[in-house]
Amino acid sequence: MGPKNQVIAKWNGTKVLVKILDKDCYSDPDSINAFKHELSLLQKVRHPNVVQFFGAVTQNTPMMIISEYHPNGDLRSYLQKKGRLPLHKLLKFATDIARGMNYLHECKPDPIIHCDLNPKNILLDDGGLLKVAGFGLIKLSKISVDKVKLAHQLSDVNKFSLYVAPEVYTNELLGRTVDTFSFGLILYEMMDGVPPFHPKSPEEAAKMICLEGLRPSLKFKSKSYPADLRELVEECWSSDPNVRPTFAEIIVRLDKMFTNCSKNSRWKETFKLRLWS
Repeated sequence: MGPKNQVIAKWNGTKVLVKILDKDCYSDPDSINAFKHELSLLQKVRHPNVVQFFGAVTQNTPMMIISEYHPNGDLRSYLQKKGRLPLHKLLKFATDIARGMNYLHECKPDPIIHCDLNPKNILLDDGGLLKVAGFGLIKLSKISVDKVKLAHQLSDVNKFSLYVAPEVYTNELLGRTVDTFSFGLILYEMMDGVPPFHPKSPEEAAKMICLEGLRPSLKFKSKSYPADLRELVEECWSSDPNVRPTFAEIIVRLDKMFTNCSKNSRWKETFKLRLWS
């Protein structure tokens, strides 16, 4: 959307988030086009795991986009408070993200590729549901049926987000699986409680991941999380886009893990009851 201010306001009696286009942007065609692009995507999406669009002001100044407000903050702040997540919470959160992303990827006529999926762009609502936000901020140019390219070179702020896929970092042709890559890093962060390669800076971590092909170790998590989850993380953050699963596939695998997790929990509870009876 370009430079903007964000304020909380009341709209029809409901608290909303209002993103206001900076007045210096009105003379900049790129900023206006970015605003219109973000608005065009927000207008056509509606899903429980995607941030909801309420309205916009486009004919008068200041131009603004109005969307739902979440006072509980984002996944980044949640992980900073809670640290490593227990398996059932991790699987629930991961499924929320995957469902939101699968919806965006299945949009017609063209999929909505996020390109900057990260914990700050995942919001937490009052009911504990995660919602994907921040899509539509990076404009893409369609090259073929399933390939796109960044319309503009990423700024350093975006480029040094440690969650971007190598194809985004190096400005190559890319597809939907760039978001799968980011999802793999978010899964890792929910398992570890801190970003990959913490305490290195995002710039250093991004170079290690995208240019050197390095990944943080999953070995020490073998007792806390099932092998299926570790395998999913490794496939998601593969350097080969063809290895990365689609979000539709990820949802199926997470559902299976959640079912197994529930069965194990019930078995443990039954065992405890028998032990003390």
